[in-house]
Amino acid sequence: MNVEAQKRAAAARAVEFVRPGMRLGLGTGSTAKHFVELLGERVRAGLDVVAVPTSNATETDARRCAIPLTTLDETPELDLTVDGADEIARDLCLIKGGGGALLREKIVAAASARMIVIADESKWVTALGRYPLPIEVAPFGLTATRHAVEKTVAPGRAGATLTLRWDKDGHVFVTDGGHWLIDAALGRIDEPKALAQALSAIPGVMEHGLFIDLAQMAILAGPGGVRIVERP
Repeated sequence: MNVEAQKRAAAARAVEFVRPGMRLGLGTGSTAKHFVELLGERVRAGLDVVAVPTSNATETDARRCAIPLTTLDETPELDLTVDGADEIARDLCLIKGGGGALLREKIVAAASARMIVIADESKWVTALGRYPLPIEVAPFGLTATRHAVEKTVAPGRAGATLTLRWDKDGHVFVTDGGHWLIDAALGRIDEPKALAQALSAIPGVMEHGLFIDLAQMAILAGPGGVRIVERP
């Protein structure tokens, strides 16, 4: 299987965990997009569910697939969220936010009784940090916030860099929440829980891409097939 086929295989396995009447969180990104499409096929075949999208892009895809939608204000407790990840560690801590929807993704995941993360095998890592860590920040006071983030993540990290994200048109990337993103290339994160707490304490940091103790299961697809890993 090529990578896209692997992503779709992982998404197809995740759809098997959806039951009639469930309240779902729909993730954002290329792998989550496959899940939305496959879920839409089951909905059109009669499956009764309602879902909360984590981004404007996912909302558009879900409406196209005829999936009934709600909001967290209308439905504040969800049964299951299915989302992708940029990196998955062995304890199922994640780096997310490559698509820029990390704030809404984390809110939805936290409102869910269960989170399943789906990915191709390349996202499975021994330690987080090879993928740059997205940090969502308020535009106001960006320089001060960036300095605070740098002091938090950079000490002892030779070669660590912080980069403001830009879109394909050369403008500052703006999240659905109206914030900006700093991508922190750290190389390796040895203590993700401690770093997550430190970043959350910085004024101006709206959220970060470290998802700690949120995913209960990972569905990983590779050339040899699909495997399931559950959090201890």
